[in-house]
Amino acid sequence: MVAYRTSMQIVADLLTATEQSGQEGIKTTSLLTKANLSHSRLAKFVENLTGAGLINIIEYDGKHTYVITPKGKQYLESYQKFSTIAESFGLEL
Repeated sequence: MVAYRTSMQIVADLLTATEQSGQEGIKTTSLLTKANLSHSRLAKFVENLTGAGLINIIEYDGKHTYVITPKGKQYLESYQKFSTIAESFGLEL
């Protein structure tokens, strides 16, 4: 049986990849690869994440670079803590 990721897991994957790229940010292609998403799905998630203030988009020369915000780091940290607690009780997010 194939285990599909929840939206929360995908958001965590996107934020983790963005955070790991540091202040330089991560380009669209790298983010697609690291998060294992199609371009259309990525666009929907990016719209939600920027709307929530979790990531910023820097546009330079027609290309997008994504950078995590302090609010995004806080969200990711809270998600990771909650995920660890849930797993300790045998729950999956």
